[in-house]
Amino acid sequence: MVVRQLPYKTTLEDDDRDVKISKKLSYLLRHGAKNEGLIISPDGFCLLSDVLSKLKGVEIKDIERIVKNDHKQRYTLIKDGFLKIKANQGHSIADVNNLSLKAITINPEFDIIHGTYFKYWKKIKEQGLSRVNRNHIHFAKGLNFSCGLRNSAEIFIFIDYKKATDDGLKFFESENGVILSCGNDMGIIEPKYFLKVIDKNLKVIY
Repeated sequence: MVVRQLPYKTTLEDDDRDVKISKKLSYLLRHGAKNEGLIISPDGFCLLSDVLSKLKGVEIKDIERIVKNDHKQRYTLIKDGFLKIKANQGHSIADVNNLSLKAITINPEFDIIHGTYFKYWKKIKEQGLSRVNRNHIHFAKGLNFSCGLRNSAEIFIFIDYKKATDDGLKFFESENGVILSCGNDMGIIEPKYFLKVIDKNLKVIY
């Protein structure tokens, strides 16, 4: 059963506190659970009570508010005997390998776009996109800055879905609408699968 709450009204002070809590929550659920001694299931869920033990001064109502108000829908909070919480994507924990992902098996009606920055472009242009230490490379459905792209991104890489999937690459959609791919065996999506690349002024640069 998914826990649903009415929208919370917050002050600027509350917002600042919630951002700090969300960053700690994101670290625990995406990267640090095992290092912090938390039990995390293959589908990414941790007991909320365990998570709260790592967040000093944070209560259940704080987590409920953050989950509800997160405009990128980063988290899922459920009640399955006990309250459990997970990050919907962005993991670097290898054991989290059973997320609720929807396979994209036909050419989608939306563009698959990765946002990045000029300081990384030279390496990306030569070597491709890498998942680095994460389980997936992240993409947005179109130029979607509310889910999948950072507002500060300077470069947008469009992926040639047909060419990539014809060569065996796979794409999935997370519960919060982010497009994910593991890349090839090396965790890379090579430049040959770039359909086009534009800058924030919509100028084609590749």
